[in-house]
Amino acid sequence: MDKAKKREFVIWLNEIFKKSSSVVVAHYSGLTVAQMNDLRSKMRAVGASVKVVKNRLTKIALQGMEIEETSALFNGQTLIAYSSDPLAAPKVATDFSRVNDKFIILGGTMGAVNLDVAGVRFLASIPSLKELHARIVGIIFTPATRIAQVTAGPASQLVRILDVYARKNEAG
Repeated sequence: MDKAKKREFVIWLNEIFKKSSSVVVAHYSGLTVAQMNDLRSKMRAVGASVKVVKNRLTKIALQGMEIEETSALFNGQTLIAYSSDPLAAPKVATDFSRVNDKFIILGGTMGAVNLDVAGVRFLASIPSLKELHARIVGIIFTPATRIAQVTAGPASQLVRILDVYARKNEAG
């Protein structure tokens, strides 16, 4: 890579760290091409991206940023997974690391906050916006169904009682 391309790459990486809501840093040593393609397609499906990075250039890109401490994670074969949705990249990366033991999450960032492995996994455990919308709709409609059940309950009990009296009268 010539000097001009390196400079462009550093600028591009700097922008990725600034604009992405979350960035996951991971080791990928030992993954097959098929596994990497699988990871990329899973990331793309949720609007996230994966990029294998050069550690030295990434450390340069992080210089002077609030998340400069993250540069300590860039040793060995590293990649970044990033997205504008703060939960997308951590969710896919965490799920992928569960089935691929050679994919090791090292940490990451969320905005100007450095994350360790536990922080990335915590982000992955938070329900997505779609899941939260579904829960809210469920909460809104649950009282309506309960009210219908409560109001229908006494009426059905009254019918059963009248039925018992009617049978007594027929028998007696």
